[in-house]
Amino acid sequence: MSDDLSNITATDLTAALTGDPDSLDVHLQLIERDVLIDGHLVKVHCHCLTVDGNGKVQPRRLAEFMRNAVADYAIPREKLAKAKERDRQYNSTEAVGGLMEEARRSFTDLANTGEGGEMLLFLLAERFLKLPQILCKMDLKTDSRVHYHGADGVYAGLTDDGILKLYWGESKIYATATDAIRECLASLSPFLIEADHEGADRERDLILLSDKADLSDPKLTEAIKRYFDRNSVMSNRRRYCGVALVGFDAAFYPRDGLKGAADEIAAAARTELENWKKRVGARLIAEKLEQIEIELFCLPLPSADEFREAFLTAMGLKNS
Repeated sequence: MSDDLSNITATDLTAALTGDPDSLDVHLQLIERDVLIDGHLVKVHCHCLTVDGNGKVQPRRLAEFMRNAVADYAIPREKLAKAKERDRQYNSTEAVGGLMEEARRSFTDLANTGEGGEMLLFLLAERFLKLPQILCKMDLKTDSRVHYHGADGVYAGLTDDGILKLYWGESKIYATATDAIRECLASLSPFLIEADHEGADRERDLILLSDKADLSDPKLTEAIKRYFDRNSVMSNRRRYCGVALVGFDAAFYPRDGLKGAADEIAAAARTELENWKKRVGARLIAEKLEQIEIELFCLPLPSADEFREAFLTAMGLKNS
């Protein structure tokens, strides 16, 4: 990183990314990426659950994979780095293990929780799009059974000319694609189109970012915070973008013990993607988001309810 704190680069940001991106492929099959919709700046990415050698999809395995990354998502990077250093000093896993339990306990056990979708959005944003999370919202919760009010996550990218692309995150998992797309974009819209002022929906998160933005490296963290300092000219170099995940039931997965084939599921998803695109395009117009850059993940699931249940079970918040 440059000694000039105002001259950070996209490479500096990627150094803060967590996890092995290839591990996503074990659980999620990429169907299409960077799908465009005429008249909009959205890019749609579609994944399906992978099919194993027995012709089965494994939402529980996906949930367990997510659980294993819980500390990366829910614990501030600086705090996690100090724990890792302590464990190296004492040849132990005690400190990191303690933080993993702390992270797990920050999640709600409510049956209708959306936190599984929020965490999956984190994994896709960091490992697929290479956008590091810069605000750890789970650390801000004061009650595990109360969701944090604000965006589902805040992620960062940087243009070649030094504009900070601030990606406001939103995740919705519903039984139907129509409901998931409508509710997700309706929730995301205020963070992207409101003018900057003290009453804006994003204002609380911007204030938190000025204090709690965290990219592990102290110099990099201080550099990124300048973009949120109202007294710095760097605060005029922010561009608001969106990153979203919509999950919903899909009928093309194998049911009732039947075997499925990955290529058949992929073909069915590509066919349905045309309908999902139309719904996304219509909602972008309704929410006045046509000219806002949005990275949108479509995730058809065997069952939205079963996904939530699998996540709660993997996290130890529900009996299997």
